[in-house]
Amino acid sequence: MGVNHYENFPVASLLLPSRFRYPVARIYRFARDADDFADEGADPPEKRIAALDAYRAELDRIERGERPRIALFEDIAHIAREHELPLALFRDLLDAFTQDVTKGRYADFAEVRDYCRRSANPIGRLLLHLFRRTGDNELRWSDSICSALQLVNFWQDVAIDYAKNRIYLPQDEMTTYGVTERHIAEQRCDGSWVALMRFQIERAREMLRSGAPLGRALPGRTGLEIRATVQGGLRVLEKIESARYDVFRHRPIVRPHDWPIILLRAL
Repeated sequence: MGVNHYENFPVASLLLPSRFRYPVARIYRFARDADDFADEGADPPEKRIAALDAYRAELDRIERGERPRIALFEDIAHIAREHELPLALFRDLLDAFTQDVTKGRYADFAEVRDYCRRSANPIGRLLLHLFRRTGDNELRWSDSICSALQLVNFWQDVAIDYAKNRIYLPQDEMTTYGVTERHIAEQRCDGSWVALMRFQIERAREMLRSGAPLGRALPGRTGLEIRATVQGGLRVLEKIESARYDVFRHRPIVRPHDWPIILLRAL
């Protein structure tokens, strides 16, 4: 899922069994901090990349059996050993955030999907390693959910990303629907924009639904957490539709009054 402080979805929530809350919180802290290196503040690109490289160096130290120099990575080393978490998944996240510093346009959906593979899917896979549920079906379902959640984040944050000189809408699909960057710059929600966004929303919805069996395959409160996460994503998509795809003036987010609806649907 796109990191973005995970504001729309449960994070180490009370739905999870207590033994998972600390490692989940550490994983999300790693991802959130690394994402902030790429996104927040006014640092030049080279300084952002240097900060991400420092996190890579910490992963290298863990892999060599050396003591990390950054406190967070002492926790990462501990949970990685205890739960047999692949460090390659942490590296994938760093690769995606580094790409955010250097790449602002995506030629087609394959490029967007590859970004999601590194920016979002590792989170789901790390959680499955925590749960010790890493069968082929479980990994496939998780990837579908996580990539979809990243897309949900993109479509609710089109204006925010454009302010950072990033457009995640596939360029070839923008051309197909007659949408240009001026639509975003001018916050123009004409028929072409609506048609493009309707297509993006429906694809993300289908991806969420295709991964939804994971919430039934995992037991108890863990499965409920996954089902609530899927329903949170679907709820944001509903809000985008209700706003007639005007994500510029009506940024759709999950608010406190949405959670009873989400939990009821998850149950």
